Amino acid sequence: MTQGDAAAVLAGYANRAELPATEATRLGDLLGIEDSAVLSDLELARRVGGGLHPDAATVLVEILGRANVVGPVIPEATLRRARNAGKPLSREMSERLYELSRIVEALSRSYRGDREGIMAYLTARHPLLEGQRALDVACSSTAGARHVLELIHRAQYGLPV
Repeated sequence: MTQGDAAAVLAGYANRAELPATEATRLGDLLGIEDSAVLSDLELARRVGGGLHPDAATVLVEILGRANVVGPVIPEATLRRARNAGKPLSREMSERLYELSRIVEALSRSYRGDREGIMAYLTARHPLLEGQRALDVACSSTAGARHVLELIHRAQYGLPV
């Protein structure tokens, strides 16, 4: 993906008619997977498990800011080594990016692609997260990311949070 692709990805959420129908396609767009339009859930799982391209962080970095992705989610040195070697990221790093992309995707639907709304949710201290920021909890572990995603889904469906 090239610079500015994050804006195009987020713009798709503003107009629901233009939003890709499948979650795998939307996640593929956030992860910079080039042929994401034909991505199935199984193919996405295979790619994440096999290691994503080092550029998979590019769109997430554009949306969330470099300091919120490089470091907390994927170490700078790891990203640099993978880029320099022309090798995919490890499964662990790929899964961390995947988990974060699921959260960004869910928030993008809720906030219709509004980057400021997404960032406000992720950076505000949340009482159901013991006063922690959702971004910090999401980046702490897979379990943390799933907990944040569950809170987002509960809010989307009007369940008590």
